[in-house]
Amino acid sequence: MSPNPAAPPATGAIPAQRWKYVIPVAAFMYMLAYLDRNNISVVLPYLDGDLELSGADQGLVSGIFFIGYVFLQIPAAILAQRWSARKTVLILMVAWGLAAMVCGLVQTKAQFYAARLLLGFFEGGVWPAVLILLASWFPLRERARANALWMACLPISSILMAPLSGVMLDHMSWRWVLIAQGVPPLVWGVVWWFAVADRPDQARWISSAEADHLRRELAADEAAKPAAGSGSYLSAIRQKSVLVLIAVYFFWITGFYGFSLWLPSVIKTLSHDGSATEVGLLTAIPFTAALAAMVACAAWSDRTGKRRQAVALPLVVGIVALLLGRTVDGAFLQMVLLCVVAAAVYAPYGPFWAIPGELLRIEVVAVAMGLINALGNLGGFVGPYLVGWLTDVTGTSLTGFAVLAGFLAVAVALVTLGLRPQAPGPAATPARTVEGAR
Repeated sequence: MSPNPAAPPATGAIPAQRWKYVIPVAAFMYMLAYLDRNNISVVLPYLDGDLELSGADQGLVSGIFFIGYVFLQIPAAILAQRWSARKTVLILMVAWGLAAMVCGLVQTKAQFYAARLLLGFFEGGVWPAVLILLASWFPLRERARANALWMACLPISSILMAPLSGVMLDHMSWRWVLIAQGVPPLVWGVVWWFAVADRPDQARWISSAEADHLRRELAADEAAKPAAGSGSYLSAIRQKSVLVLIAVYFFWITGFYGFSLWLPSVIKTLSHDGSATEVGLLTAIPFTAALAAMVACAAWSDRTGKRRQAVALPLVVGIVALLLGRTVDGAFLQMVLLCVVAAAVYAPYGPFWAIPGELLRIEVVAVAMGLINALGNLGGFVGPYLVGWLTDVTGTSLTGFAVLAGFLAVAVALVTLGLRPQAPGPAATPARTVEGAR
């Protein structure tokens, strides 16, 4: 999973153990989180009337996760920055694993809603805590690639786990699938504890040369940024860039989850109600395209510094593909368009999450990223529920997907017009100015 990091300073080759330890362990950890979040999308078409869920009910079961997801975003970001990202993630990992198992024990719709809400509550703090961790290990010139390689766990999880969930569903009940998939986070917590450190100077496996290099690079990054406020909630929310990023993320994530959580149901229809294994295998194809797009877009973003364009251009492609899905016939063409949409909505992840670290100083970035992720992820509730409701009303999910294209269009307008060029500070170098905000 190691990239070819940017060329080190002329003083000599800098070891890059951070790419071999931090990224793979964090990526596998969040792959398990994403599995426990999204396995519901594979399970829902096969409930066989157990809980008598309508399309809107299924959208609510998927989306209510994100109501719970809001609450620990900022507290976990602050804990990760001021206490320990490693310990914060470990506690949440154990809690979400237990909550995921509870989802398989529910007997009523209300219990299902409550269990998914609880799962979202505990998973909510993991994302910002890991972003804080990565900011302590990867300088800005490496940040989009580091983010993208970690966030590659999202499509990888779907590539591997959608077929796995399908096979499991063909051999056991949906309840046992949810229970069994809640166990791995409890086991991986042991690996996380021994393999991850909060900062380079705390890791046993890092060389002094690499630690010194990181210390210099991270200090230079901070010196190049404009002064910020006190690091309080108010200081973060007063930053115009934070407000714009929250709005961009909300509209993007509405389209993202509205698409991804309903994808297996759409593929089941295209496959003429194929088996769970067949649907799982077919669902992995769009996410394979998404993985390639994420890595390529992040590499281009780090090489050119064009963060804003790296977010906007893929989303434009996604909009076109979603709208074309309303006009084409035939399972093959619709599957191709699903692959294009998946690649488009996943591609901006690395560049987008590199932007806060480039715009904001360390005093405010933890709270800012917590706010962006907390409020932006409310789109994860809106998107699935909207598609479910529109499917009930119109009899087809294609109408919902067309509406999601409108949400992505707003995200494109905001990231293009809302983030203006920022003059570099006196210590900034061209590589550290936020081209993405140009």
